[in-house]
Amino acid sequence: MTKIRPIRNNDDLTAALARIDELWGSDPDTPEGDELDVLYDLVEHYENRTYPVEPVEPVELLHRHMEATGRVQADLAELFGSRSRASEVLNRKRAMTVEMIHKLSSVWHIPADCLVKPYQVAAE
Repeated sequence: MTKIRPIRNNDDLTAALARIDELWGSDPDTPEGDELDVLYDLVEHYENRTYPVEPVEPVELLHRHMEATGRVQADLAELFGSRSRASEVLNRKRAMTVEMIHKLSSVWHIPADCLVKPYQVAAE
């Protein structure tokens, strides 16, 4: 078992990640499995502190998801059952309904908790 040290910089991070690679697949409840758990937690803490991820507002998340998965507005319209609804949501003229969020979550696998956050809808 390697001596576990705090992660204070990118060199420490690189060393911890290399050790995690060596330990990957270790059985739980073994010294190696325990070391893997501790290193994983240290790396997660360091990355969250050093490289914080800003929360993304739901419509921006939807745009990014569509871009990443090669989907277009027509795909969203098919999911929502209406071209105008898809357009209104993407242009922030209509808030997503619970039904829309459910479809996005169950069909496109976007976590619902990321879509239910409040966001600004354009005034008419």
